[in-house]
Amino acid sequence: MDIYAEYTKKFVAPEEAVKVVKSGDWVDYSQCCSFPEALDTALAQRKDELRNVNVRHALSVKKVQIVEHDPEQKAFTYNLWHCSGLDRSYLDKDRAYYEPMLFRNCGSYYSQKQAPVNVAMITVAPMDKNGNFSYGLTNCCQQEMLNAADTVIVEVNSEMPVIAGTADDHIHIGDVDYIVEGNSPLPVIPNRPAGEIDKKIAEHIFPYLHDGMTLQLGIGGTPNALGSLIASSDLKDLGMHTELMSDGYLALYKAGKITNKKKTLHRGKGVFSICMGSAELYEFLDGNADILSAPMSYVNNPYVMAQLDDFISINGCLSIDLYGQISSESVGTRHISGTGGQLDFVTGAYMAEHGRAFLAMPSMYVDKQGVRHSNIFPYFTQGDIITTPRTQAPYIVTEYGIANLSGLTTWQRAEKIISLAHPEFRDDLIKAAEKQRIWRKSNKR
Repeated sequence: MDIYAEYTKKFVAPEEAVKVVKSGDWVDYSQCCSFPEALDTALAQRKDELRNVNVRHALSVKKVQIVEHDPEQKAFTYNLWHCSGLDRSYLDKDRAYYEPMLFRNCGSYYSQKQAPVNVAMITVAPMDKNGNFSYGLTNCCQQEMLNAADTVIVEVNSEMPVIAGTADDHIHIGDVDYIVEGNSPLPVIPNRPAGEIDKKIAEHIFPYLHDGMTLQLGIGGTPNALGSLIASSDLKDLGMHTELMSDGYLALYKAGKITNKKKTLHRGKGVFSICMGSAELYEFLDGNADILSAPMSYVNNPYVMAQLDDFISINGCLSIDLYGQISSESVGTRHISGTGGQLDFVTGAYMAEHGRAFLAMPSMYVDKQGVRHSNIFPYFTQGDIITTPRTQAPYIVTEYGIANLSGLTTWQRAEKIISLAHPEFRDDLIKAAEKQRIWRKSNKR
């Protein structure tokens, strides 16, 4: 059949497409900017006729209508691989649930039938002359999810950029069951400006950076501060290999710092798996031959990272204890984000020749009453989720310095970690370390 005739045959209104969903189904919205806004709105309108429909997504950046219109969850249960600020508000209100995962394994949950998909709904770029719809900003585990689905619905958005990939970057019309069109603006993520603490942390990391390195940056104030330092520095010929591409990378490309010329893998090409940022970033990526998307099973694979000489990974964390256990996804039992790819990159950077992984955080925070609280604890006791175990603790950075924890004894770790704490808390942490028998009598006080 002619692809345009096939398009016409499969094209329906969103309200018609979502009729395929039945009570008890698992519906997948993919992740991030692939969120199918028109289909979500149409599905929410069926709340009175459906029961026990599970919807799976990650990193919501627009209000999710099946959540907004069904607060008692009679029709829909919202499940998340990873959490944004909006998702955190849903979790706090008991209107969403988290699914623990490692990003490099996420696709395997689908391919091994551990994550069922009755209906997949994703946003794609407009069909090209060969009948293909580009996945655009989200490669991730898109293909594994679609392969697992009984029914595939694509929501065409003319604003979705077309991005070539190393693999699994598009779907052909022959593999699509229904097509809808919904041209809402793509979700944009404002870049959090760097604060003074972020700048101090970035200054501690900067001396470890050098020409020709390949860089993985997380999102937030510290990566932004580091990006500014790099952009105004003499560093050159940097590479990009990252799970998440954000505006921090756009600034480095615009400054001419990223060329990918020295990469030992995919020379001349920057590689990412998901992208969230500004409309300018999306425009920059559209048809850009210098950048490739790739599945998360590839980007986050430590054995792939091991092929990248001079690989530097920089991510954030929430807290650490004196043993070197690191929490990056919860405060006590309150869920904040997710494991994501942190452990993937800590593992991969360690395996890479001349590789290093950095986990950065402020030493303390101030609550609403103006009281300071340390982000460094004697030990975790309040249900905090351990994201990176002490056996893999890499370089830890606060505004007070940087410490490489690899290979250190417990008493050496305690001394190094306490040196990163806010001075107000150091004496109490030393007393705790003594009580826990991880403070050598000759340690510095």
